Amino acid sequence: MALWVTLLCTLVASLLGGLYLLGVFRRRGPDEPPLDKGTIPWLGYLLDFRKDSSEFLKRMQRKHGDIFTVLIGGYYFTFVMDPFCFGAIVKESRSKLDFRTFATKLVLQVFGYKAIEANHSMIHASSTKHLMGDGLTVMTQATMENFQKLMLFSLRSGEEKRVWQEDNLFHYCYNIVFRAGYLALYGTEPHQGEDNKEKANEQDRIHSNQVFHEFRKYDRLFPRLAYAVLPPKDKREAERLKRFFWSMLSVKKSCQKDNISGWISDQNQFLAENGVPEYMRDRFMFMLLWASQGNTGPTAFWLLFYLMKHPEAMKAVKEEVDKVTRENGQEPKPGSPPINITRDMLNQTPILDSAVEETLRLVAAPILVRAVLQDTSLKMSSGREYTIRKGDRLALFPHVSVQMNPEIHPEPHEFRYNRFVNPDGTKKDFYKNGKRLKYFNMPWGAGVSICPGRFFATAEIKLFVFLMLSHYDLELVNREEEIPAIDVSRWGFGTMQPVRDIRFRYRLRF
Repeated sequence: MALWVTLLCTLVASLLGGLYLLGVFRRRGPDEPPLDKGTIPWLGYLLDFRKDSSEFLKRMQRKHGDIFTVLIGGYYFTFVMDPFCFGAIVKESRSKLDFRTFATKLVLQVFGYKAIEANHSMIHASSTKHLMGDGLTVMTQATMENFQKLMLFSLRSGEEKRVWQEDNLFHYCYNIVFRAGYLALYGTEPHQGEDNKEKANEQDRIHSNQVFHEFRKYDRLFPRLAYAVLPPKDKREAERLKRFFWSMLSVKKSCQKDNISGWISDQNQFLAENGVPEYMRDRFMFMLLWASQGNTGPTAFWLLFYLMKHPEAMKAVKEEVDKVTRENGQEPKPGSPPINITRDMLNQTPILDSAVEETLRLVAAPILVRAVLQDTSLKMSSGREYTIRKGDRLALFPHVSVQMNPEIHPEPHEFRYNRFVNPDGTKKDFYKNGKRLKYFNMPWGAGVSICPGRFFATAEIKLFVFLMLSHYDLELVNREEEIPAIDVSRWGFGTMQPVRDIRFRYRLRF
């Protein structure tokens, strides 16, 4: 009898423990945000969130207001939709709100890289040195040279004629921007003497194109890989692609390249000095490739598409590009070399800057997540304070709460190329309820987790568009082309991608 009682107690205890883990007994505390667990234990709203994160969060905001806690796949996420709270959240100490906990798990899952404690400070220091300030000047020049190598090499030989060429816009932009950034960061084919330079350049064109095609295969799998929902066949393909990039970007192979960037070499050296084994450093290099090149090409696609859809925007940006080119003593014309765009020239384009910012407002949609390590108090703009429970996750989704908020950006679904610039070229301020906002567009994140490569990424996009508008006439094949729908599976992972490509044509301007 005693044995049966013991077994029954054990069973009940296990059942109650399981129900606790599933979240069945969780109740909203007196100062906590509205709690919505959904109808399915443990899963909660996981299926709704994965199906379309943006629509789900808009629905929850209408239901609960600017702060709410929802159960998603065993974790309680508190979403804050009030932009006046963002500063307190992104500046909160790591002892309370830690972004690394979530990031560490994600990079291990999708890149196979096991992070060390010093990773964040290392990436930040290296990015400050090489992707900002004087370092960014060097990287801009290296990227410029690779764009010329990929886009304009036939101009020198006179092979390219002034005839219309047709292509898929998304593929074209992603392909060229990815390859130029890849070659600028990870190095180029070595060569001996000027005679062998063109052979090396041709090898770079062939090799970088092969790398891009493998990268796109991985990129398509990325959202489902991050959610750990790949079917067996795709999971095997993801593992194959990981091994391909670990090998192709390996430390041993990088030593055989010329012109490898300081951003790459310094981080590899740091990891080696901190005892990270070579095979793990190979995986780190793959993570850096996706982080640096996974969003710039898609952003360039949207920017060129919006410019072609809005003739007044195209005219304004093209006039600015031509003006900057002339004022810097260059002019694209028959028989002349391709223009050389410097970082200083990129700093003279307030209209292009606004068009880039507007594009990012429309299509950049990261989700910023913090692990809650201590009970944390958060004061809303209404004056009410809430307690965020230890063990939960705090999340921001600026695309809904800020970037598409009509109170901040009137007619938010419209592309307005000059939305972020005043007539005198200065940057505009933005307000909500008459109060000036600090966080009115957050494509790069914010605070300690802000993208450290944002200046380099912006330079890549601007270089590409600057070159395209300087050397080519561009137009949509279908002038009435509708804006393509976005792939909703990519919410939260950076720049959104279209579900279909767009046909466009281009030809030499002169």
